Amino acid sequence: LDRVLGYEANYAGTSFATLDKREAGFRWGSDIVNFFADKTAPGSLGAVGYDDEGVKTKRWDLVKDGILVNYQATRDEVHLLGEKESHGCSYADSWSSVQFQRMANVSLAPGKAPLSVADMIKNVENGIYIHGRGSYSIDQQRFNAQFGGQLYYQIKNGQITGMVEDAAYQIRTPEFWNACSAICDERDFRFGGSFFDGKGQPGQVSAVSHGSATTRFDGINIINTARSLG
Repeated sequence: LDRVLGYEANYAGTSFATLDKREAGFRWGSDIVNFFADKTAPGSLGAVGYDDEGVKTKRWDLVKDGILVNYQATRDEVHLLGEKESHGCSYADSWSSVQFQRMANVSLAPGKAPLSVADMIKNVENGIYIHGRGSYSIDQQRFNAQFGGQLYYQIKNGQITGMVEDAAYQIRTPEFWNACSAICDERDFRFGGSFFDGKGQPGQVSAVSHGSATTRFDGINIINTARSLG
């Protein structure tokens, strides 16, 4: 919420997901898209019992059935959401630093119906199967972005046919998540993450996880990065 309110505008930017969008029931993604914040998940990098203001941590929804429903907020902000208690998101990276608002583990919930990766791609005529996180470029409102990956495989007529290189995908956030057509079930869910999530002036680092199962998006713009670089 601090980013939405403009508290980071001079350094990290703002957010297109403004409070009026929440009030209007903004459609963030398709009906199967559910994002949740969670500081309690076992095995996640950001799991703790209490934040640095002594608030007990919890799990809560950010996007529910594709609709933007909430943010993350600390004690001095949460009244703006009509809530009575902090989400437990205030942290410092050492005893000598001042605690301030930090991200919880933010994850995409797995699909509710049984679905394997093989079943997800069996009717894909032409696609790219991406593993891992690569380079990325994101605008100051988190609306337009370009992402790479670690490994790329080509999908032809429902089968993975071999590796490819020099690929990236370009998105506008709402269009991308509304193009989400399938999410594998909880058997495929796993955590990734970073030990070096940076924020603040002076800067502090924090460990955070992001969970997801393999997910399908239809009609996304894929570019050849070698060609685009000349």
